[in-house]
Amino acid sequence: MKNIYIIGLISLLVFSCKKENDTQMSEVVNQEQSSFVSNQSNTGSLYSVSYEPTSTTNQIVKHKYYTLSYSEKHEQAEWVAYELKKEYLKNNNFKRPYFIEDPKVTTRSADWRNYKKSGYDKGHLCPAGDMEFSEEAYNDTFYTSNISPQKHDFNSGIWNRIEQKTRYWAGKYNGIYVVTGGILKDTDKKIGTEKVSVPKYFYKIVLTKSGKEHRAIAFLVPNEDSDKPIYDFVVPIETLEKMTGIDFFPNLKNLKSSKDF
Repeated sequence: MKNIYIIGLISLLVFSCKKENDTQMSEVVNQEQSSFVSNQSNTGSLYSVSYEPTSTTNQIVKHKYYTLSYSEKHEQAEWVAYELKKEYLKNNNFKRPYFIEDPKVTTRSADWRNYKKSGYDKGHLCPAGDMEFSEEAYNDTFYTSNISPQKHDFNSGIWNRIEQKTRYWAGKYNGIYVVTGGILKDTDKKIGTEKVSVPKYFYKIVLTKSGKEHRAIAFLVPNEDSDKPIYDFVVPIETLEKMTGIDFFPNLKNLKSSKDF
């Protein structure tokens, strides 16, 4: 009987140790899986070097799926940059959230009420439509650091057409890199109590990579309604750099700026 009791006790200890080891192993696996999922947005990128533009404001804010350079003077981003992968091109019927202040902007981003009854749309810089692959990514585009005052006919017209074309290129080229914003120099019109600047022009740059070769196309569009073809607004990247003081791709040498994609 004593031997049976000892054998049973040993079996129980072995089982307990195995259970504890299995639990620890499960936790390790879960942590590794969690780490893998959290790093998904940083893996499989076609853009392995830093494509981030320079900042004239020294306030760069990094969100999970996009980065911006915030201008406190103008109460908006001078640029928003992000990668738009081919697999991101999805349509989901997410509930549209309210715009909120960006908690990562140390000087505080403008309150959405500045736009109320201003006559201007809360125009996305990183479009919500580019981030419909994930509800988290979609919701993150509703920070007020990611909006700029846009005339409604511009926002829903020529600018929307360029955004749709951008998504088309993301599919065609298996992923692209996008930089967009308003031209904040020489802005005289302001809205709201926080004096949010109204850009006269908006720009968008689309970068593609094939092997070691990079190509880019840049648009400069007046903040007005237009029925012109989008290619009428193509400009050299150097034009935008002179207007903004930003070096858009400081780590790329011999970048080819295209008139057509």
